[in-house]
Amino acid sequence: MSVFQPKIFDVFKNYSKEKFTTDLMAGVIVGIVAIPLAIAFGIASGVGPTEGLVTAIIAGFLISFFGGSKVQIGGPTGAFIVIVYGIIQQHGLGGLLIATIMAGIMLVLMGVFKLGNIIKFVPYPVIVGFTAGIAITIFSTQINDIFGLGIENPPANFIDKWIVYFRHFAQTNPITLGLGILSIIIIVLMPKISKKIPGSLVAIILVTILVWVLDKFAGITNISTIGDLYTLPTGIPKPQIPDLGLSGGQTVIELIIKLFPAAFTIAMLGAIESLLSAMVADGIISDKHNSNTELIGQGIANIVTPFFGGIPATGAIARTMTNINNGGRSPIAGIIHAATLMLVLLFLGKLVGYIPMACLAGVLIMVSYNMSGWRSILALRNMPRSDYAVMWATLILTVIFDLTIAIEIGLLMAVVLFLKRTSEATSIKIFGSEIDPNVESDLELHEEKLQIPEGVTVYEIDGPYFFGVANKFDEIMNRMAKKPKIRIIRMRRVPFMDSTGLHNLENLCLQSKRQDITIILSGVTEQVRKTLLKANFDKIIPEENICSHINIALKKAKELLAVTADKGENITIADNK
Repeated sequence: MSVFQPKIFDVFKNYSKEKFTTDLMAGVIVGIVAIPLAIAFGIASGVGPTEGLVTAIIAGFLISFFGGSKVQIGGPTGAFIVIVYGIIQQHGLGGLLIATIMAGIMLVLMGVFKLGNIIKFVPYPVIVGFTAGIAITIFSTQINDIFGLGIENPPANFIDKWIVYFRHFAQTNPITLGLGILSIIIIVLMPKISKKIPGSLVAIILVTILVWVLDKFAGITNISTIGDLYTLPTGIPKPQIPDLGLSGGQTVIELIIKLFPAAFTIAMLGAIESLLSAMVADGIISDKHNSNTELIGQGIANIVTPFFGGIPATGAIARTMTNINNGGRSPIAGIIHAATLMLVLLFLGKLVGYIPMACLAGVLIMVSYNMSGWRSILALRNMPRSDYAVMWATLILTVIFDLTIAIEIGLLMAVVLFLKRTSEATSIKIFGSEIDPNVESDLELHEEKLQIPEGVTVYEIDGPYFFGVANKFDEIMNRMAKKPKIRIIRMRRVPFMDSTGLHNLENLCLQSKRQDITIILSGVTEQVRKTLLKANFDKIIPEENICSHINIALKKAKELLAVTADKGENITIADNK
């Protein structure tokens, strides 16, 4: 499969008027669904409604046109709110745009170097943990608007933010809170009335009309709206080079180095979310996406969008599912979704200013609830405690610190636990007197047990021989009170060795030689043999002394015992099976 093969070029082979009609309806519907989400994500990220809509339009078009999935819908998502808000707080809007372009370049490189299977290497507890952490953080950012507390520039830190909230809860605006709760109720109940019409859009329309009525006929004017806080969108901004915001003699290289962790987090988060969405979509439409093309498409979108003032974008699972459920089966639906948003921006942009902030807060609270994955958290209680601990550690770090630290430490914990489990799975058996052929299936002897001569000990390593096991093998050797004259180390079930295992085995051979103990390696696989020879192990164990299997190794051991008894010589032999 080609690294870059956009799905849109496969569409027109068998495309028909009927398929276009279906894609048209799906694209319009998902475009309508995306309107409130794009506006809400833009505002919650610390930019504004225009930036959210622009991102949904440009990134949505590019992801559909260049992507590797037939039905993926791209745009701003809730997962980016936390990281985007944090970057703006630290580096300003210019820093965010540069970080997004850097992330786009990283995504393109991931696709070019065929890292499309990256999602398989991110442990499930880490995904659940940071997704739930993001949901909690999004929820906490909406308290000011839904309660109408009127706090200007609340702290970015989670704990400090809630301290300020508790100090101002006495200032709660009951009408604003009522509007927020009403928005949530509409979103919750709407699917029971119609699953075709998005509850968030219905909530925004009804609550906006209600606020207008309260303003005109009841004289209630203290309800904050988007128009009170942001410049209203009037169209797609002209492309321009992002302002680097260099100050204090800072160079571009220094800025890039400073932004690299944030850019890497955006790239990883974008890759994980988009590929997860594409995988879920594949299962529904019975198709297979090109993961490397998808990453390149995501990268192109994130490189281009910042030049129009946009924010990071990725594949959106909820909008992708809406597209599928309404019949979308080609990237044409995603392009129509972007066109629908464009028309809204051009002709209905001024109406966006009437939307109450409390209503948007209700929309985002429901987004955070759907993101929380609380059912997955409950299910993880039945999994190993270590997985549960990784999930909670990632969640807490995401909430208290930031997503970058959470992903780094979460992955580190997952890797350490994986290595621990792998080392525990590798067992070392010791045979001192006999080997039962009924158990040891590679033996040629079938009638009676294979006797191990006195003075010979057989060790069998079952599993990878890496640094986690090397020390265990050392400990077993050192605990042996009586030293044998010959050690046979069976390695038929060792799939690979790392440098630590190789170093450990070399030291064992050298130490055994000093103790006049002969080492025989048995059952070395072809891969392990190549590793040994590449490390010049044949200078320690001559290749001409290699036996074919354990029977011959034991026979050689008997001969060596006889030679040692007669001549006092010590010979090192390796067996390759």
